[in-house]
Amino acid sequence: MSSTQTLRRTLLAWSTGLSLSLFTVGSPSLAATDVALVSGGFRRSIPVKEFEHLANTGEAIGLLGNLLDISKQNPEEMSKLLNQQLSVPLVLTSRLINTRIGEAIIRRVARIIYPIYTPQAEVSVPAIRAGIINGLQQPDGLTAVGFLKAYPNQVMAVNLPALFAVIEKTESIASLVKFFSDSPLDGLKDPNS
Repeated sequence: MSSTQTLRRTLLAWSTGLSLSLFTVGSPSLAATDVALVSGGFRRSIPVKEFEHLANTGEAIGLLGNLLDISKQNPEEMSKLLNQQLSVPLVLTSRLINTRIGEAIIRRVARIIYPIYTPQAEVSVPAIRAGIINGLQQPDGLTAVGFLKAYPNQVMAVNLPALFAVIEKTESIASLVKFFSDSPLDGLKDPNS
């Protein structure tokens, strides 16, 4: 065999292998199979099937069950949260998430949840949009489990520090509203009291 034929076969083998690997990497996933909890170098994955089992039965299993036990969360209440439906019109939602305000909201959410290996907004924002739109097309409307099943990446990462920061801000805003709506302003309502 001549060196030209050997070179051709080698190049053909390399190009075939490369195109097959690019095809499998580039082909879209139909649903998330795992939710990865990420904090710095720490990463722990929970199968979506565990969330689905909890939503369907009210019973937590596996790592999700352990996390609920450690955090002293009631599995039945978590099941209710997972099954809570968001029934909004598909067309209206699609229009809303493509406005500037919708884009800004999704970009903020994309700091918390994103495809595991590509946290960039150019990838995470369309993934969240797809999860919302595909989830709304399900017969029951959009639920947390429905969103996971409609999320177009195999592993959805949840950035725990970013999530906790949002929760902390929400709690501080709620306490601020409560403070100003409670008794300190009662004296301002009626000057005769």
